[in-house]
Amino acid sequence: MSAIARIDVHRLSARMPRPWVPEAPDLHLVRVDVEDGDGRRGSGFSWTPTIGASAVTALLGDDIRRFALGRDSDPTALWPLLWAHLHEAGGGGITTIAMAGLDLALWDLHARARGLGVADLLGRTQERLPVYGSGVNLHYSDAELAAQVERWVERGLGAVKIKVGRSGLAEDVARVALVRGILGPDRQLMIDANQRWDLDGATRALSELAAFDLAWIEEPLRSDDTAGYRELARRITTPIALGENLHTVHRFREAIDAGFAGVLQPNVVRVGGITPFLEIAALAAERGVALAPHLLPDLSAQLAVTLPTATWVEDVEDAGFDALGILAAPSPVRIEGAWATVSSAPGLGLDLVAPA
Repeated sequence: MSAIARIDVHRLSARMPRPWVPEAPDLHLVRVDVEDGDGRRGSGFSWTPTIGASAVTALLGDDIRRFALGRDSDPTALWPLLWAHLHEAGGGGITTIAMAGLDLALWDLHARARGLGVADLLGRTQERLPVYGSGVNLHYSDAELAAQVERWVERGLGAVKIKVGRSGLAEDVARVALVRGILGPDRQLMIDANQRWDLDGATRALSELAAFDLAWIEEPLRSDDTAGYRELARRITTPIALGENLHTVHRFREAIDAGFAGVLQPNVVRVGGITPFLEIAALAAERGVALAPHLLPDLSAQLAVTLPTATWVEDVEDAGFDALGILAAPSPVRIEGAWATVSSAPGLGLDLVAPA
């Protein structure tokens, strides 16, 4: 393959129609454009929803650019070399988030060079995938939460996820009861604590919330509390979902080996791009652990349709790239009603632009 001849880095920010937290109304991305020695081009991005965009931009524009220029443009060959080079700055987190921008750009380049979309390059196994409604809604009033869930029911969604972790457990119980009442008994309900509890708090919460027939509890503890997760899995019956804050295949393997990973949720950007995501997905399939990619449906759905087993696509209301106004052309991922489909747009099909 041809060598990498040029890497350009640009920051983008977009105002969210529904801010995930009131104090952070903007979502941040870092676009990465590459060109190889044959003049072929590709474009990818890194993603930092609230903080870290400056650090990611600096790492891409400095250390990553200097290391990658002149090297083979094959993303699967470059990724482990680049990760080893950056490891002194951290084995995951800012390093892998920044690496994703280049990895995605290189996959985009090679798919475009073959006239294929990434899903077709990897090989589709699914024609469409079910969508679940996901709400960053802990700050919503009960009325706002109920209205959101009712919109999802009207769309025909078979599953929804809401946030928990209010200051008092009684509030969480009341809100989950409200949502279960709207959903009825036949739709799946997941809850996400976003690492807000400690071990005993999570145990108390799940002892009451499990009565609402939960499909999973997501990130009940801090993501790096391996001992806590192992003990919590022993105490509760609700499956534990985690992975959005695990950054390497080693951490995912650790979670599986420790016996607490009920559902793995790798975020394609946070793990470092398509190259490591595929390794994590292969690990999950080998170990028989369910996998449900975290957020970014415009990207993650393109990979999900290539997995051996159908999985959920997470759809956060009004958070897709089309809704944010940052795409030069419509996203190749179309979410209509309860289903997601992926078109055959060349490469990733995601030409990011500054919002108007």
